[in-house]
Amino acid sequence: MGAHTSRTTGVRDLRETAHAAQVRELTAAGVLDDPAWRAAFAAVPRHVFVPYFWTGRGAGHERLWAEDPDPEQRARWLRGVYEDTPLATRLRDGELVSSSSQPSLMAKMLRALDVRDGDNVLEIGAGTGYNAALLCHRLGDDLVTTVDLDEEITESARTHLAELGYHPTVVTGDGARGCPSRAPFDRIMVTCTLPLVPHAWPAQCRPGARILAPLSTGLIALTVRDADFAEGRFLHNPAYFVPLRGATAAPQPPAGVPYGLPYELVENERFQFMHVLTAGVLHPREALDLWRSEDRPARERFGVTVTDEGQWAWLDDPQGPYTWPLGEG
Repeated sequence: MGAHTSRTTGVRDLRETAHAAQVRELTAAGVLDDPAWRAAFAAVPRHVFVPYFWTGRGAGHERLWAEDPDPEQRARWLRGVYEDTPLATRLRDGELVSSSSQPSLMAKMLRALDVRDGDNVLEIGAGTGYNAALLCHRLGDDLVTTVDLDEEITESARTHLAELGYHPTVVTGDGARGCPSRAPFDRIMVTCTLPLVPHAWPAQCRPGARILAPLSTGLIALTVRDADFAEGRFLHNPAYFVPLRGATAAPQPPAGVPYGLPYELVENERFQFMHVLTAGVLHPREALDLWRSEDRPARERFGVTVTDEGQWAWLDDPQGPYTWPLGEG
């Protein structure tokens, strides 16, 4: 009994040490400059939400988990949980369907969400529940709703959240339809990649609300004017997420740079962003010529406009001359 108690205490100490080290690293990296979010990351341990994760690819997937009888494997699990990397948490037929996002990217997104006390927030993509817990710590359970299509995912997220005493509204449903029963929202935060912005989201927002969502390989920050209009620019940082599943499922983005384009662009994520954003509208060579003629524009020069009649991406100016309809790929 004494040995078991000692081992349990030791494991708890290791987890607390790893958690504290992660918060220090994120703070040193400058992504937790807001004291409220720093307090949330310090209060919410990631390991509770990731009792296991998968490493490797294809036939080489390996599961690391908290209860592995091998202490070295348990140590690998703990190190992995508190590294600043995304973690594959659910696979189906070898395909990734859910993950725990990279903590530094989560911190950047939460900061960019620009929440205020009393804001009603909808999260699209419950994942492990970790992000919802951070939101609950910042805003309170009653102001947080998280939606996922997969009942297995929502049930697991609900369990993880309850383990730490958080009880937001966790809904099993198509995130593309939002959550009308919990509207209107002041903020919508999306953790899955979109081909376009579902019209249900602006319609469920208050005027002045903010929608932050992965699109192409970036993050679009939209300001909602009313149910029929939202507009905004991309943030500067890249973002890669599991595609949204459901009514507005994302098509597969172009794989790499097409034949005939300069090889160095294979590694140029700025061009890849424009290539994916304009897929199905611009030929890759046209996209390359425009990208070069416009001085290799960074993500923040691009934006998106959403109206009741359509939605389009643009470079520099929503009125053109460079605009592309979304969802054409």
